[in-house]
Amino acid sequence: MRAGDEVIVPSYDVCETAHVVLALGAEPVFADIDPASFCLAPTAVEAVVTERTRAVVAVHTFGHPADLARLAELGQRHQLAVIGHGLVAEPAADIARRQQHARYLSARLKGVLTPQPHSAVAHGFQQYVVRVPGNGRPDRDAFARALRSRGVDCQVPVQTPVHRSAAFRRDVWLVETERAADESLALPVAAGMSRREVQRVVAACNALGGLLQPAS
Repeated sequence: MRAGDEVIVPSYDVCETAHVVLALGAEPVFADIDPASFCLAPTAVEAVVTERTRAVVAVHTFGHPADLARLAELGQRHQLAVIGHGLVAEPAADIARRQQHARYLSARLKGVLTPQPHSAVAHGFQQYVVRVPGNGRPDRDAFARALRSRGVDCQVPVQTPVHRSAAFRRDVWLVETERAADESLALPVAAGMSRREVQRVVAACNALGGLLQPAS
């Protein structure tokens, strides 16, 4: 990498990836995500490619693989390196257990929008991330507080998109990234959870579902 080179990265992420790009002497450029996978959207990546672009870092988000096939085609057209990042080697039994929990949650949760992984990939569900419909962050945060008061250890997976952080502030508008940051909530899905613990998550969420109105 040389000064002035650009590397395309997601903003719906922790800051680590962008910091690595800076450490290599390049400039991070932020592209929007696919709303279903939370990974870089190939069309959004292509929209920000310039003559200075040298690489794309595709983060596999929450256990959902990025679309490396389409990104590799894009890379070939523009002579870019495409780097996948974020998949963790884990015991197959743990992945299968989380996938089982995820199927149970998706079949029973109400009042939230459950994950919709792309059919051609195997989602590892490192995190089970739902969207809380309504008025974005105010409703999502209220929903999270109510769940925690009922003993559900839920977390906001990305509090602030990287392009809104102090270190990397950019004057860009990434529609799906902004929406994901405002609506998303990670529910517990650890492999070690019992069926009764997963049932408690469903019961707590569904008891609150009627309090929220879907966005018009």
